[in-house]
Amino acid sequence: MRLRGMKELEPRVFVVDDDQSVRRRLANLLAAAGYAAELFTSAEEYLARVPHSGPACIVLEVQLPGLDGLALQRRLTQEGRMEQIVFVTRNADISMGIGAMKQGAADFLPKPFRDDELLSAVAQALARSAEVAESRARLAMLTPREFEVFRLVIAGLLNKEIGAELGVTLRTIKEHRARVMQKIGVVSVAELVRLAQKATVAPAQSRHPLSFHGRAGAVFLTSKHVLSVQNTPFEKQSSIYSNHYK
Repeated sequence: MRLRGMKELEPRVFVVDDDQSVRRRLANLLAAAGYAAELFTSAEEYLARVPHSGPACIVLEVQLPGLDGLALQRRLTQEGRMEQIVFVTRNADISMGIGAMKQGAADFLPKPFRDDELLSAVAQALARSAEVAESRARLAMLTPREFEVFRLVIAGLLNKEIGAELGVTLRTIKEHRARVMQKIGVVSVAELVRLAQKATVAPAQSRHPLSFHGRAGAVFLTSKHVLSVQNTPFEKQSSIYSNHYK
């Protein structure tokens, strides 16, 4: 069981392409580069897999039968998944590529692509996914109230303004803020902001239900969505739901 858990935290590359020859080529290339890889013929088949707990990259064909690559990207973003996407496509389209990159894709490669191009994009995607996972794991150490204070701090509010927003004393806010800094291991607001950006957590919007907005691999967290860190539902770690912030 321990070995299985360790494997689930290792970097993993997922190839989603309906072309068998492409899947075979990528499987050989990734194996030669030392990557653990899994192959899927469709977006639906990929979604049926339990989300990987460690850093993950998807090498994803845009033009898939059924749910296409761009639709899968939107789905993963809405679910707050950590996978980072490297798109590949038979019919390159500049506007399509720009749109995919704006939504957070790590890269967009037209077929045929060079081996070194693909491996470089995969390495970048896995590094980004690892940053997201590490940042979210650090934030998962916070209590719901501490996380609430964290989002108000990165929104630029002063201690007294946060106290007024939450209806607690200035002293209480100072204590919460100190614990946030200590648990996360930072010493400045600038570091908090950088951590939030890596975890794709948005600053709080005063007196509004909680909503995270970001790019692929980002979090959209409402009462219907939970963020998971290493397959543990985030609400069990810090109970961050909209009703905590009304």
